[in-house]
Amino acid sequence: MAPQLNTTTEFSVVKNEVELVKPPKPTPSEVLSLSTIDNEANLEAFSKAIYVYQADDETKSHNNVDPADMIRQALSEALVYYYPLAGRLKRLDHDGRLQLTCNATGVPFLVATANCRLSSLSYLDDIDFEIAENFVFPSPTSDCPFVLQVTKFACGGFTIGFGISHMVADGFGAAQIFKALAELSKGKELSVKPVWERERLVGTPIKEPLKVDKCPPATSPYGMSSDIEDEIFYVKSESIKRLKEEILSSGSGNITTFEILAAFVWRARLRALKLNHDGKTCLYFATGLRKLIQPPLPEGYYGNAFLTSAVELTGKELEEKPLSEIVNMIKEKKKDVLDNNYIRNTIDVLETKLVNRDNEKIKATGALMALTDWRNLGLVSDEFGSGWKIVNVTSLPWECFGSVDLVTFLPAPKSDPSLKGAVGILASLPKQAMPKFKEEIDALNS
Repeated sequence: MAPQLNTTTEFSVVKNEVELVKPPKPTPSEVLSLSTIDNEANLEAFSKAIYVYQADDETKSHNNVDPADMIRQALSEALVYYYPLAGRLKRLDHDGRLQLTCNATGVPFLVATANCRLSSLSYLDDIDFEIAENFVFPSPTSDCPFVLQVTKFACGGFTIGFGISHMVADGFGAAQIFKALAELSKGKELSVKPVWERERLVGTPIKEPLKVDKCPPATSPYGMSSDIEDEIFYVKSESIKRLKEEILSSGSGNITTFEILAAFVWRARLRALKLNHDGKTCLYFATGLRKLIQPPLPEGYYGNAFLTSAVELTGKELEEKPLSEIVNMIKEKKKDVLDNNYIRNTIDVLETKLVNRDNEKIKATGALMALTDWRNLGLVSDEFGSGWKIVNVTSLPWECFGSVDLVTFLPAPKSDPSLKGAVGILASLPKQAMPKFKEEIDALNS
């Protein structure tokens, strides 16, 4: 249930004019290439997150330091190091590859003021996404790699709407950039200096024909392009513990929360979407390779450094196999990236598709579930300046894998003690399918 405003005043957010924040001194003027993974068409999407900061003393109407000024200054200083973020992206027509022109055009920056207190929005716990859109930068032009919005509230708290192109940074890279902003806001030196070096993850085209999967995907009776609902569900820690104990009792070895929830949510979506049992369903999940690839990537590399692993089952298999068996399949698939030859070969396959101009975005069908995990990216630990504490972070739905096929695991908000240890599940589904999905999650929490 989305929170209601605890005020008789009509909710409003007043936004200032957009400004371009630039580095305070000259930075390299150059054109940068991106890696094979960066060039993957399905990453051509903007990831948006909102970070919620509560004032230490909410009895004051404001702090001595204006948070917007503080963050604007930190951003400007950060662009000395992260100068590519002040440039502009372009996908070339002749080969379909990305390039980033470093020209210090600047990062679009927006300051807004809300006429309410953060507490009236429950610190954005279970926030209505239509309200949440007020706190992030409106959809930027496709060439902008990075945008920020700071929204100030009557209680002295604020939110940071953080938007970054997935073509430039993955989750760990975005967390690294966010940490840099936080450190600079406190007058600290950067603990990690950024590294570009995208050539480290450029593959070599394969001459042999690539294999083509002939098994037809499962289909849903529901449309995937309109009347879509977005909702965050929380699975409580005791529910996770109980499910884990059930799976362990079947003889499974050591298992993780990610593995058991991935299996559970995959099956719950199958049921909610009423996918036919003869077709193929596929679970995609990312595995980081920063430390696994040989030689390892340097500390500070903030580009996309993950591979997508895939577990495939027919709808019938996903419905009828014991959940423990599906969990074990996910666990085994995660081991693929421990093999450096597998890593290099997979990047070569991606490069081959790029060379062959076979690099199209996946259209949402419901048969695919692309799972991304934001819980362990350091997203809820970075404080800005002094006088505020971070109490929540939430992701907004974004057009990656057609939105409907994307599921995001989120950390639980700090503002609600009852959710300690819980996992947030951001799902986008056709309106007709959402009640059944909710029923599946409620059954797990009961």
